[in-house]
Amino acid sequence: MFDYMNVKEAAEKWGLSERRIQVLCATNRIPDVMRISNVWLIPKTASKPKDGRFKKRDKEESDNE
Repeated sequence: MFDYMNVKEAAEKWGLSERRIQVLCATNRIPDVMRISNVWLIPKTASKPKDGRFKKRDKEESDNE
């Protein structure tokens, strides 16, 4: 059985705000998350999701600049 952490614990662990963790849970960016009533349960083994705002640039793309 999994061990779970709540939103506050995940926010402290990953250095994000509690609201950001809630949004990541609601948009399924964190795998195996569960919501029971108004509480998000996040597996302790879950890793911090990557920031979707940035893409890795191709080497070929950066050579053209």
